[in-house]
Amino acid sequence: FSSFRFDIYRKVPKDLTQPTYTGAIISVCCCLFILFLFLSELTGFIATEIVNELYVDDPDKDSGGKIEVNLNISLPNLHCELVGLDIQDEMGRHEVGHIDNSMKIPLNNGDGCRFEGHFSINKVPGNFHVSTHSATAQPQNPDMTHVIHKLSFGDKLQVHNVHGAFNALEGADKLSSNPLASHDYILKIVPTVYEDKSGKQRYSYQYTVANKEYVAYSHTGRIIPAIWFRYDLSPITVKYTERRQPLYRFITSICAIIGGTFTVAGILDSCIFTASEAWKKIQLGKMQ
Repeated sequence: FSSFRFDIYRKVPKDLTQPTYTGAIISVCCCLFILFLFLSELTGFIATEIVNELYVDDPDKDSGGKIEVNLNISLPNLHCELVGLDIQDEMGRHEVGHIDNSMKIPLNNGDGCRFEGHFSINKVPGNFHVSTHSATAQPQNPDMTHVIHKLSFGDKLQVHNVHGAFNALEGADKLSSNPLASHDYILKIVPTVYEDKSGKQRYSYQYTVANKEYVAYSHTGRIIPAIWFRYDLSPITVKYTERRQPLYRFITSICAIIGGTFTVAGILDSCIFTASEAWKKIQLGKMQ
């Protein structure tokens, strides 16, 4: 009995091996190929993979049923004292002239206005609109032509690998529209959760948008135009999760690369060597 009998990696004596130029070329190519696959696998192991999933739930239960909104819009032909923000929803909220966390910046020597606001809405269908409803005196012909610089909901996500409609109305230009027309933006808001590698979650909202432009009339005459943002929430939540390839999977892939490459290269070298030896015997007339 000898412990050497348990050696499954038996060694071939050097005097029974034969180096060849073909074997050397295959060996060099094999090493280069292994290096290329190793670097590719290492890049994939280091990189972060983002996996997305869909489910029905309210992800941000600690928000108190509120959604934070960021609005930045320019009305180049409407004075700042006329511009106001109104908020309505199906829970009975009706606020005219919301001023908290908002700012008005005069444009075009005071003839226009840039409105920037940060406010919250309830998680129920409703609307918020930019209008002259809160003004002390209503203008005869308010000009509601505008440019939307930003409309976003929830936390800001700055992730390169996540492409979504977090600011779908950015750059919306209605300067060439009818000055007396109202504008309806119908938004479908989709809750979005982003979870990084540490498990920290950020809550944002994507949205789709459709819009229409119209001049509204009633039995008393033309209705004062406004810029309406009518929203509804989707019950579907989108979740993005950062993941990194497990170490055991990386090691398994490396072993498969090295072992598989050497095995295939050995079979290829053996076939070439056998064919070469047979050809030499044919040339010497030793094969019948």
